[in-house]
Amino acid sequence: MQLNDAIRIRINYFLNKKGLSSLWDLYIATGVPKSTINALLSSNKNKLPRLPTLLHLCEGLDTNLMEFFNDPIFMDIEDSSEDK
Repeated sequence: MQLNDAIRIRINYFLNKKGLSSLWDLYIATGVPKSTINALLSSNKNKLPRLPTLLHLCEGLDTNLMEFFNDPIFMDIEDSSEDK
């Protein structure tokens, strides 16, 4: 699994856990620009969030980075970034 896919899955998990259903809800909860959220959640893009952005998302989703990454989904991932 690609890293961006795993991050997208975890963001969606915490969205559902918090009862949020739209990009607007996530924007209001986190303050992260809608365009950034859209790029991260779009399945046709290989966008990875910067760490400060992910931190803001976690805070708005009532979690932290440790809990966000504490999932078996991150055990066997590949880096899909263009910065290789």
